[in-house]
Amino acid sequence: MDQPRGQAPPLGDVAESWPVTDSEDLHRDDWVVALRADRITRPGDPDGEPFRRLVLEHPGAVVVLAVDERDRACCLLQYRHPAQRRFVELPAGLCDEPGEEPLAVAQRELQEEVGLAASSWAHLATTYSSPGLSTEQMHFYLARGLTDVGRDDFDLEHEEAEMSVVWVPLTELRAAVLDGRVADAPLVLAVLLADARGVGAPSARGE
Repeated sequence: MDQPRGQAPPLGDVAESWPVTDSEDLHRDDWVVALRADRITRPGDPDGEPFRRLVLEHPGAVVVLAVDERDRACCLLQYRHPAQRRFVELPAGLCDEPGEEPLAVAQRELQEEVGLAASSWAHLATTYSSPGLSTEQMHFYLARGLTDVGRDDFDLEHEEAEMSVVWVPLTELRAAVLDGRVADAPLVLAVLLADARGVGAPSARGE
């Protein structure tokens, strides 16, 4: 129903589920993601021909913008095979332990990937990475009050075994985002979210 002139509807996403007539697994194994094909119908056309949509089932992920007392972000240089590119990224990981809260995942991933713990955690946002295809939600956190605690015998393997850690001033990282030198979407979102909240800005440091 159209809203009366001058009255804007509340802005926000709305939970909704369209009828699924059948579903077929295209790939499913013992890893955390799966691919299925659903055939769905429109609520406004229940007698219409069902149409096919692919769904990538994904448990979700966390992304951590860890910032030290000098307003430097902890970044990773990591190879990603599908893109054939080594990206500047942030510590991140899958929510692959049933029942584990996203914040606990973020704390665990920060230690496992870069050997850090944080005394202050702030939730920046939760987003859907590609809702036309995937169920993945990304939970973004700002971590401050960093201390080096080591990886606690966690062994890096595969691509992670080749990654390196660099500390980048937030101002430089923001500039790299805005001029396109870094293109990892989770990093871009985290940096812009933090920037919008004044993290790393002179006013936030009392200068």
